[in-house]
Formats: sequence, structure tokens, C-alpha cells
Amino acid sequence: MKLLVTGGAGFIGSAFMRQAHEKGYDIALVDRLSYAGDMERLGSARGVSFHNVDIADYEGLRAVYGKEMPEAVVHFAAETHVDRSILFPEDFVRANVVGTANLLKLSLKYDVKKFVHISTDEVYGELPADKGLKFKETDCLLPNSPYSASKASADMFVRAFQNTFGLSAIIVRPSNNYGPWQYPEKLVPLAIARVLSGEKIPVYGKGENIRTWFFVEDCAGAILNILEKGRVGEIYNIGSLEEKRNMEVVERLLHLLGKGKESIEFVPDRPGHDFRYAVDISKIKDHTGWSPAVSFDEGMERTVRWYIENRDWLFRKRAEVEKFVAELRKNFAAAKK
Repeated sequence: MKLLVTGGAGFIGSAFMRQAHEKGYDIALVDRLSYAGDMERLGSARGVSFHNVDIADYEGLRAVYGKEMPEAVVHFAAETHVDRSILFPEDFVRANVVGTANLLKLSLKYDVKKFVHISTDEVYGELPADKGLKFKETDCLLPNSPYSASKASADMFVRAFQNTFGLSAIIVRPSNNYGPWQYPEKLVPLAIARVLSGEKIPVYGKGENIRTWFFVEDCAGAILNILEKGRVGEIYNIGSLEEKRNMEVVERLLHLLGKGKESIEFVPDRPGHDFRYAVDISKIKDHTGWSPAVSFDEGMERTVRWYIENRDWLFRKRAEVEKFVAELRKNFAAAKK
């Protein structure tokens, strides 16, 4: 099967690229290589056919489809950082909604047999602390941030193209990913970078927010499993069974790094910060036989070890992210005047 993968130089997309390449898939990659895209991540998959194209550029994408003639599309490309979506929601509409609509139109035009759209569990909104409650694929979407609103909109476009035009599509909603190669705008790599630099770890509020922590290689394996065995027209939640408060994650990282709670700095909570996410993963187990393999403790140990061994990459990317965010904030301040 000839695959077109969007956003394959990103964190989760690159993990999928590595696994799909190892299985022998013929892959074409589309990525605009924003600050969050990095071809280093691809490893042995770095030699695939690559197109430096923005998915919001319809004509650029059309040329890619015409050349590659993909049989399946796996769509990762997206703006994903919630904090940045609060500053510039329009960028998230352009990438996540317009970009997805372009891919759907072209997948119809070029008779793509399967379109796998990577969404997020954040589209459901938030849950209370009761760990007996989990989101099911049939639950209503109640996004609370510009990021999750843009992803929910993309999901609705996928559903519309499926029901209106008969496009063979699947929606995948992963839990909170972590692991090697993640950019240091997210909690785990940022915390590691701060500790290695002798700085404090910023924790929103009191660190009580709860997430299901999902090792990135498990996530990529689940998506590959859905590509091969998932049922067209379905939505699949994917995740681990590892629910942790943010403080538990930070304390585990500090333990692995040989530091104590004095390295924590509490900061004001961000707007629209959902309290808890958790998903029911029984459907993917029933339909494909997949289940997560990496425990939280094993995943965190592997992650910390990787960042220590690759601290040059970590510090280089942290500097790039900080420069990018500083420029965003400068532009935001200018736009408000």
C-alpha cells in the first residue's frame, strides 16, 4: 500500500514513519517543516519521498497527489500546542481545518482507499476526578481551547466527507503522548531540560490536572494497527491505562534525575485548562486486538535516558522553541495595540 503521511517529521508522525518504514511500506511524506518538524527524527525512514509543502496550500498538495498517487493517507499534520492556540487561534484554523479539508478534497479526487485522520482526546472536553468515568467514541464533542476546537472541526469535516461523498475514513483520538524526540514546549521534555540546566520546573496551578500518559511508540503502533485492521467509518480512542496527575509526572521525573521538590515552581494556571482526560480503549482492543505495551515507569525511564544521551538536541530545540515563542508573543502584543 502506497502511503501519504502528513506531518511525518513531527513527534508522533515520525514514530509512525519509523515503524511503517520498518514494515516495508512505500511512503511519501508531506511536511512544511515548521519549528516542530525535524527530519532527524525519521532515522532509517529519512530516505522516503519528501515534499516540503504546507497542507493549507491546495495547489502544492494537488501536485503531490498527482505525483505520488497514494492508496492511503495518514494525516498527522497539525498545530498542536494549546498555549499558542490561545495567542493565535487563526493559525490553528488554517492548519487544522483548512489543511484537513484540502486533504479530504484531494483524497476524493485521487480515489484514496483509506484516510486515517489523527485527532486528539481533547475534543471531548474535560472529565471530573472520578476515575470510573472515561470518554467513549460516541460521546459529544465539547472542546474548551482554540486548539481542541480546531481539531473537533477537522473531525467533523472527516465525518462529513465520509457521509456526503463516501470517502473511506477512520478517526483516531490518542491520549497525551510523551517519549523521545518530543519538543521542549511540552511538560516532560521541558521539565527535563530545566532540571539539566539547573532551573525550576514550571507547574500550572497546583499540578492537579490529570492525563492518560501514552508512550509515543505505543501510539504509533496503535495507529499502524488501525491502518491495517481498523474498520472504515469508525472512530478509535487510543491510550494507555496510566492516569497521572501532573505533579506525579513531575515527581517521577525529579526522582529519575536525582532531584527533589525544591526544583518545582508553581505558576498561574492557563485559560481553558481542562482538568482531566481519559478514554475508553475497548473498541480498538475488540476490533484489532491491540493493547498498550509500555508502562508509565518503563516509558519515563526510557524517555529520561534518551534526553540525557541527546541533551545537545534537547538544548538546541529548546532554544529554537523559546525564540519562536518570544516572536509570537511580540507579534501578539503588537496586534493588540
